Amino acid sequence: MYTPDPLKIRGNNEKHIEGSKKEMEDDLQQRMVKAILEIDEEETIRLTGKALKEKIPLEKIIDGLSEGLKQMGNLFEKGEKFIPELVIAAEFVDKAFKILEPHLSPEEEKARGWRSVKVVIATVEGDIHDLGKNLVVTMLSAAGFRVIDLGKDVDAKTIVSKVKETNAQVVGLSALLTTTMSHQEEVIKLLIEEGIREKVKVMIGGAPATQSWAERIGADAYAENAMEAVRKLKEILGEG
Repeated sequence: MYTPDPLKIRGNNEKHIEGSKKEMEDDLQQRMVKAILEIDEEETIRLTGKALKEKIPLEKIIDGLSEGLKQMGNLFEKGEKFIPELVIAAEFVDKAFKILEPHLSPEEEKARGWRSVKVVIATVEGDIHDLGKNLVVTMLSAAGFRVIDLGKDVDAKTIVSKVKETNAQVVGLSALLTTTMSHQEEVIKLLIEEGIREKVKVMIGGAPATQSWAERIGADAYAENAMEAVRKLKEILGEG
């Protein structure tokens, strides 16, 4: 008479459970991506809460949210998604991340990837143009960075004070006028005076800005557009 091996049965059951759990995690990630691409805030928030309730690993939830935004950015670059859609998606995914934050341990904080990088961004003093800057804010947020947008016509002292207050690792400076470009350099000089320049990466942009201007004033990077801003920022942070 055949007698089943209990250890073999147990091993097969454990494999089945592990397989089912992985399938559930993968399915939830795919549904998150789909909800984000469909600009479905309610479903994205619901899935985030459901994942927490079912004790799905936080890094899996974060991966799902991040992948959704990444695909949104790729579709925007191809002209298949538009600025309003990016803005809305970035806003409600940020709400989902905030739901997760109280549950993150220090180790899991590191697993958030770009979510741990704070970027202070502003259009410099004397310049009221912010369309380009706003698009950069949207794309950086969509890429997973934590963006602190100070708005337009912001003086160097305010920018540097916010950097110190938030311990930001990056400063983004936009200037749309040749007459305001000098304020980008002013911010860098103030960072040096405050003794924190080595702790902060500086990226500049705007119609009159160029790579040679960035090199001249000591900026770490120059980005011509919003998508390039994401790529350049990852490069200067060492993971491009």
